[in-house]
Amino acid sequence: MWIPIQLNEHSAEPLYHQIEVQLRAFIVSGQMPEGTMLPSIRELAQLTKCSVITVRRVYQDLENEGLIRTRQGTGTFVAKVEDEARDRQRRNAVMEALESAVDAGLRVHFGEDEIVEMLQEVLRSRREADASAAAPGGEEAQHD
Repeated sequence: MWIPIQLNEHSAEPLYHQIEVQLRAFIVSGQMPEGTMLPSIRELAQLTKCSVITVRRVYQDLENEGLIRTRQGTGTFVAKVEDEARDRQRRNAVMEALESAVDAGLRVHFGEDEIVEMLQEVLRSRREADASAAAPGGEEAQHD
């Protein structure tokens, strides 16, 4: 199975964390529904060009969280995730990203208002991009 994991080797974030965050997002968003078979540890290590130990750690972390389960001799699968747990995971993923963004802003001495303004700017930009992509012909619909 191919999983669109994108790694940034220049990031300060460890590779295992980048893989774990992305796999978690695919699972909690429902893009990988219950029962989806994941690649073996070796296959995912080859796909991501990282060590088997790195992928094993990711799978162990996700299994400890109850997001995946391994059946000896059969493989690793996406586990059933209750709605409450899914919502908690989704919220935690966004909060973690926002905390990182706020930390980055504070490190370079932006104020609270400036950081909030930047968040709103990103949201506006994403909404406009989504509207453009959804309009016929891929261009934003014209309103008269």
